[in-house]
Amino acid sequence: MAVKRIVTNIPATRLDAARAFYGEVLGLELVMDHGWILTFAASGASATPQISVACEGGSETPVPDVSVEVDDLDAVLRRATEAGHAIEYGPVQEPWGVRRFYVRDPFGRLVNILVHPG
Repeated sequence: MAVKRIVTNIPATRLDAARAFYGEVLGLELVMDHGWILTFAASGASATPQISVACEGGSETPVPDVSVEVDDLDAVLRRATEAGHAIEYGPVQEPWGVRRFYVRDPFGRLVNILVHPG
């Protein structure tokens, strides 16, 4: 038996807001739309399924609901800000090597946007 995928499910009634945040701000591709559920994916990405369990978010921050690794943090930060999303933490270079910021999605979920500098 092997886990093949882990998907975060966020309850919401405003699916249009999900399209705007996860599709336009984060640039994820809509890969499934049944009218009552939208699934977004990173086109071409290949990663091992992961789940994190934490008692804090690091640097004395709250534990984020979702973490999204991107290749261009500044571009996502700009799109989030231009779309009117308040940045709740950062952007900051963390002592463990990632650069990140926190933003709330339209449903109140705390999203950790991060990049591993190359």
